[in-house]
Amino acid sequence: MAQSSDVKLGQLTRYIFTAPNWKRSLLLIILLGLIIDGANARAWLSLPSSGIIAFPVPAVISNYLALPEKFLFSGTIAFTIPAIAALVLTKPIIEYSGKTMTWNRSALLALACTVFGVIITLAALAVSVKLIPLLYAISLGFIFGLRLFVLVAIADYRVPKMIIPALTQSGVGVLAGMFLFSPSFGIFALVLHIVFGLGFAILIWMIERPLRKAFKIRGLAFINAFIAHMTDGSKGMEDFFREIGEEIFVPQVSFFFRREQGEQVMFTVPNLHPGPMGEIGGGNLPKILHDSFDDETLVAHGCATHDFNLVSESESNKVIDALKRSREDLTYSTGAGKSDIVSVGSVQVLCQKFGDSVLLVTTRSPHRTEDVDFSIGATIMAEGHRWFPNVAVVDAHNCMTDLSSPVLLATLTATEYQQASIDAMEKCHASPVHPFRIGVSHTRLPYSREQGFGDLGIQVMLVDVVGQRTAYVLIDGNNIAAGVREKILEHVLILVDRAEVMTTDSHVVNTITGKNPVGMHVPVSEFLPFVMQAVRAAADDLTPAETAAGTAHCEHVVVFGSNRISQLASTVNAMLVFVAPLSLAMLLLAFLLSLVAYAVMV
Repeated sequence: MAQSSDVKLGQLTRYIFTAPNWKRSLLLIILLGLIIDGANARAWLSLPSSGIIAFPVPAVISNYLALPEKFLFSGTIAFTIPAIAALVLTKPIIEYSGKTMTWNRSALLALACTVFGVIITLAALAVSVKLIPLLYAISLGFIFGLRLFVLVAIADYRVPKMIIPALTQSGVGVLAGMFLFSPSFGIFALVLHIVFGLGFAILIWMIERPLRKAFKIRGLAFINAFIAHMTDGSKGMEDFFREIGEEIFVPQVSFFFRREQGEQVMFTVPNLHPGPMGEIGGGNLPKILHDSFDDETLVAHGCATHDFNLVSESESNKVIDALKRSREDLTYSTGAGKSDIVSVGSVQVLCQKFGDSVLLVTTRSPHRTEDVDFSIGATIMAEGHRWFPNVAVVDAHNCMTDLSSPVLLATLTATEYQQASIDAMEKCHASPVHPFRIGVSHTRLPYSREQGFGDLGIQVMLVDVVGQRTAYVLIDGNNIAAGVREKILEHVLILVDRAEVMTTDSHVVNTITGKNPVGMHVPVSEFLPFVMQAVRAAADDLTPAETAAGTAHCEHVVVFGSNRISQLASTVNAMLVFVAPLSLAMLLLAFLLSLVAYAVMV
């Protein structure tokens, strides 16, 4: 299957990297200047005047630069000092305006600009040493434009606000050039600052235009918000999501278990997506719902793709309110049916009847399992309403090989989901009900989000119906590495008759990339004892119970919107195609204008 646009958007994360420690960048800046000093002192001082390649320098420029036949060009003065000034000044200037900047990013930007400055300046040696002042002036203009572009992207999208911090390195470089060559050097260098500054400003405008036209948002402002989120946990991105979002109305089926002893249990299946990342939007929706109720609440992953990401954490309150309403006037039953497993094609369904309602847990493992579109879940629920008033469809989300497209309606896989679920519901409808017991456990894990585990750890709901035990193992995480589910079940099924391993699909474990499944960073052999401990604890907690189910209608929930992720991804990917040629064209134009300015001053 061809990759969808949202997968391509996820793959853009390969361009994201962490800036090295500022001390390392500073050391390289200093070494670079010293190396140039040593090379220049040895090579240029030993060159006779006749050894210099002849190249006519206009008299006006010669007067500006006061360039002798032989001169000593200092790398420390021309490159190191301006870079250190930029490193030291950029962060406080930006933070004075209320934005964020780290020392590591400031140092890396200074180092990158120093490297570009050295390359452009020393390119003069290919023609004549007398061109060094001209190309050094051009390099300063380029450094200013490049810093303006980068700072607008990572710190503050408002171009006027970034002019001063962008000027720190090249501005000190102009002073260095005036010291090395002539006070009049500053006039030509400032002209080139204007040329390159305007060029990069136009490039910024051209890059932002597609997103502003399509979504009425500023692309660089969104990147600023993302950087702020990565730096200090800011939730500014939620403002952008709300701008592109739309309201939806989705059902959410929940099972309530009232027990004779111990805490009460709720198993709920939101048809909303716990994304997009970290604490942004609904990224931590499972924990938010869990902590909002006194019951031990298991929040499984329903049928929803990234289109159904909450635009902000505050939207969770609407889901909580709907769940509270669904608990009113419930009629409890003492009966539950035995669980069963039905397979059609690549899809397997673990099904069980609770009172007059049914729970379906779907998986394609060992085949890749990804988000199931809401339309598929809604179709299954509608089909099941001829037998059950409440139908909960869980996407176990338990087999990841790589980032992949969601399962969409009318595909072969969708048909298998639908047929397997219908067959499972027919079996459940015909099965008798018996008194049952429920056991529940909640085990916190000593692993971090970066290791693929969310805040809730492992929850297990164990159902005993006339001796048949079914374990619902729920891990707070975003999918499971391929093969891990099978290894877990191999051990769990020693203790119970049937089981399924699910994840909440919590995106709190994803801050940059969408690929961080359970089992990728922590071997299954390491956390398996915690799973077994949780299953045993749930078995020890078995208590006679009654069950009721309700469907909450979550209304006016603002999410990303249908196909918004695909539209956004398509726009971004189209932009990336043109960024490189546009940048090259703008640079060529700026260099051409530099030569025009050079000629005008002749």
